[in-house]
Amino acid sequence: MRYAPALFAVAALVVWEAVVRAADVPVYLVPGPIAIIAAFVADPSGLLWSLGSTLLVTFAALLVAAVLGVVLALGIASSRLLAAAIQPWAVVLQVTPIVAIAPLIIVWVGDPFISLVVCATIVAFFPVFANTAAGLASAPADLADLFRLYGASRLATLWLLRLPAAVPFFLTGLRISGGLALVGAVVAEFVAGSGGFGSGLAYRIMEAGYRLQVPRMFAALVLLSLAGIAINYGLGVFATFVMRRRGDVPG
Repeated sequence: MRYAPALFAVAALVVWEAVVRAADVPVYLVPGPIAIIAAFVADPSGLLWSLGSTLLVTFAALLVAAVLGVVLALGIASSRLLAAAIQPWAVVLQVTPIVAIAPLIIVWVGDPFISLVVCATIVAFFPVFANTAAGLASAPADLADLFRLYGASRLATLWLLRLPAAVPFFLTGLRISGGLALVGAVVAEFVAGSGGFGSGLAYRIMEAGYRLQVPRMFAALVLLSLAGIAINYGLGVFATFVMRRRGDVPG
């Protein structure tokens, strides 16, 4: 069972290659896995450099989204006024299509890298914020009553009770936001590339599409998919490590 995903992937690739060869499908329509690998081998440094650029934006946005989400979640947990003021705007950011506002952000910010980070942060922010806020509110009521009985301050209650309760929720939100940060970075790069600047993998996909270099386009898409899988797996390992250190997961 452990190797089932890898075996399924290999089988799917073999069938894919066999079908495109048997049907004599042109590579500019659907390239086979061998053509995709050949396209990557033809320019590995260029594609990997572009992937690095995209990942730099992704991780910068994820860091900003994590810090901002936690800070705002703490704000709404400590004040009803802040909760009433912040929550509607957080929902607005969540439901606004980033592709619609990315051109404005790029124009307003000016700096290419910061513009991409801002766009990706908007996409990645909400899961961390919402999950952390839910975690801060999930502390057991009997323990909260016990803290009040012993005269614990609001700061002590937050630090010793509510924050530890929120850690699993934060880690879940962070794992979700990892994939969303990559999506936000790619969408922003598409807009930035069409605006005349860009060096990320999304721009390479656009460039390959304009030149009908479909195998190269597929190679870039495969790299993005692998990057997304690696981010999700890495954040899962990080979450397990943190929970194990807390004693919530058996060693």
